Amino acid sequence: MTKTHQFDVVVVGAGGAGLMAGLYASKTAKTAVISKLYPTRSHTGAAQGGISAALGNYEEDRPEWHTYDTVKGSDYLGDQDAIEFMCNEAVDAVLELEHMGLPFDRTPEGKISQRPFGGHTNNVTGKPVRRAAHAADRTGHMILQTLYQQCLKNKVNFFDEYQVLDFIMVNGKAAGVVAVELSTGELHVIHAKAVIFATGGHGRIFEVTSNAYAYTGDGAAILLRHGIPLEDMEFFQFHPTGIYKLGILITEGVRGEGGVLINGKGERFMPKYAPSVKDLASRDVVSRAIYTEIKEGRGVDGKNFVYLDIRPETVNRIAAEDGRTNVDGSKYNLTAEQVLQKLPDIIDFCRVYLGVDPVTQMMPIQPTAHYTMGGIPTNKFGEVVVDDKNTPFPGLYAAGECACVSVHGGNRLGTNSLLDLVVFGKYAGLKAAEYANQSEFEKLPVGAESESMAQFEALKNGSGKENVFKLSNELKKVMFADVGIYRNEKDMLSALEKVRELKVRFKDVTVSDTGKIFNTELLNAWELGNLLEIAEVIAMSAANRKESRGGHSREDFPDRDDVNWLKHTLIWNKDGKLEIGYKPVVITKHQPKARVY
Repeated sequence: MTKTHQFDVVVVGAGGAGLMAGLYASKTAKTAVISKLYPTRSHTGAAQGGISAALGNYEEDRPEWHTYDTVKGSDYLGDQDAIEFMCNEAVDAVLELEHMGLPFDRTPEGKISQRPFGGHTNNVTGKPVRRAAHAADRTGHMILQTLYQQCLKNKVNFFDEYQVLDFIMVNGKAAGVVAVELSTGELHVIHAKAVIFATGGHGRIFEVTSNAYAYTGDGAAILLRHGIPLEDMEFFQFHPTGIYKLGILITEGVRGEGGVLINGKGERFMPKYAPSVKDLASRDVVSRAIYTEIKEGRGVDGKNFVYLDIRPETVNRIAAEDGRTNVDGSKYNLTAEQVLQKLPDIIDFCRVYLGVDPVTQMMPIQPTAHYTMGGIPTNKFGEVVVDDKNTPFPGLYAAGECACVSVHGGNRLGTNSLLDLVVFGKYAGLKAAEYANQSEFEKLPVGAESESMAQFEALKNGSGKENVFKLSNELKKVMFADVGIYRNEKDMLSALEKVRELKVRFKDVTVSDTGKIFNTELLNAWELGNLLEIAEVIAMSAANRKESRGGHSREDFPDRDDVNWLKHTLIWNKDGKLEIGYKPVVITKHQPKARVY
């Protein structure tokens, strides 16, 4: 029997964006947060290096510099009005987290500590600037814990370990969601005036990824099935430094503290690709550089990895060669104790998973699928928009990695993801509560849960000719190989054909577990359906964009083409077929120009 609940605002997802949205919505509206995980297990907790804000706690910094770096880093595909908004909100957002109790690292004077990060510069000198506020290398973990505590304090209603299966819309307005309670298998209808999706990304479509197992694109796939478009899905970021073969992230903060990349010949290679900022170039540049070194035979022992070196003797020697000093002009001198203090989790990861001690040994790394710049299109207030005129869908909001504002454009700068989820999560919550307080509940349709039941029944009654994990592995391999760091039309069209074949084969999947209590086999199968839909969207969008920009790098179209492709991709599912459209990029102050490193 289906249970029904009623709230003014329902938030789907309990990562940083969902918790921030829930916290702010709950100030004026009865709010529920639904998550398929216990909230503090959400993927925001894996974010390591920092959150960006022009605090200027070590040296001069300005929000307008942060804005320009973000625009430049986006390869001019980011909407500049939204970027300006985010960067201007950044300082207050970080200070608010501090006042909530987040234990940031401190300067000797007691201010919030900041470290350099890729793409963060002093726009006058062009040199790296310290803009990433951090709590050791556990910044996302601390944000997640802090926001969860605040939500509990504010009496937000949590539905932990509930998987949302469907979105309810009535008369063209949001009306709630359908979810399954994992511990019982019971379906629940959550009736709401406003719905906020904060379901994270979909990196599990790739073979090597830093993303959590739960990152399966649920929110984006659900809304796609309801005619909501997705935006800029071809742009996926490959973080340059994932643990070899495992993909577990090694934070950019390692390079912020002076770490450098070394190829199989023992050479530091980033000055060749980014002469000015070197190892602190933006992620797309560094990932392509590593890939090129490997492709040209300069991987370690001919394998698909290079080294990341944070050993103090190396860092201090190269700091002297580069003329790097402390902010007060004194000699930069990294000690083993400081490495242990500043990067404790990274040290543990490498010791546990690699048997390598980064204080005395170099770390084997390779690019790993990390972050989607695309997603559910929204404006800067978190309102989901459904066309090229940015028409809002009444009562529907999105924030965090599942959303595309677009502040990241073709490539996200490090530490802007945590800023994104805090700023836009807040405004999504505020706007959703405002909408709910001015609206009435739409009458629920009879059988609101019927589509969810039909999806589960189909998975339980397939022919059984296909296996979920076999299909999943085939999907991940083809997407990583053919729609990965470097792309070309032949391979992407081949991948698109393969994904469509897998979608057909998916109909022959069957679930043998007939139990209702934590039926993970059934949920894994359902999630694979989402990944297949998202993979098709990515492959089609990528094959369609005939240029290179940000994280989308084509061997057959190596140059950026502002004449024909300075526009956002929109893609709809219309009667089971994907259709592509476009909308213009918002340009305010910064006209596109070549990126120089």
